[in-house]
Amino acid sequence: MEALSKSTVLANGIRMPWLGFGTYKIPDGKEVEDAVLSALESGYRSIDTAELYENEKGVGRAVRSSGLDRKDIFIATKVWNTNQGYDETLKSFDRSLKNLGVDYIDLYLIHWPVKVRYQETWRALERIYRDGLARSIGVSNFTVGHLEILLKNCEVRPHVNQVEFHPFLFQKDLLDYCNRNDIRVEAWRPLLRGEVSEIPLLCEIGGRYRKTPAQIALRWLLQLGIVVIPKSVRRERMIENSRIFDFELADSEMNSIGSLNRNMRLGPDPDSF
Repeated sequence: MEALSKSTVLANGIRMPWLGFGTYKIPDGKEVEDAVLSALESGYRSIDTAELYENEKGVGRAVRSSGLDRKDIFIATKVWNTNQGYDETLKSFDRSLKNLGVDYIDLYLIHWPVKVRYQETWRALERIYRDGLARSIGVSNFTVGHLEILLKNCEVRPHVNQVEFHPFLFQKDLLDYCNRNDIRVEAWRPLLRGEVSEIPLLCEIGGRYRKTPAQIALRWLLQLGIVVIPKSVRRERMIENSRIFDFELADSEMNSIGSLNRNMRLGPDPDSF
């Protein structure tokens, strides 16, 4: 649990845990409540949800029933594409606050870069941030091109860019760009929907450290300076995913994993979605 408290400091000084718990496709109600509560009981202190997931209410109930102080839990959610635009985003944010049953969000993200609208959406996020209703703001699935446009016109730079990132999609140019601009990259689908367990190199490296291929993949991302949010509804897998802070991959191993890149997406391409 102590390891799970380790955090990175975002550009605005806010601390964000390196390891979070994802809730994509976990149905609202008892299933997501049980999963989030198990994650919190296992030591996780960062929970990622979204308007699209339709489980914010369950996430909020789990947070409240955990007995933990609100300030000790980092909650992230996102505005969906059909609700983008300045006024629509403000309304969407208010709904998320109500659904989660909280007074503020730790990280509020634009879910996808909807053409024409995402700049107006970002203006709404800047207002939410200035009003103190979100402690940090960011984007999701933004490419270098999207970020370049946003940075030319924004007053507050994104603190986070949450993107698909795993050994078969090593977005080095995007990572380098974000690092240069003090934007923390966060990886969704870091375990390739479980396919990392079938990658021979990760199995081989895992054998050296007595770690699973999933733990090797997550450790690789951490050492790249990337926040990770794996998802599982099984407590034993949650705990397994959290045991990545007690070893360090060698430079040669980091490079070998990076060479697995196939530019393979399991999710949509942001340029055409």
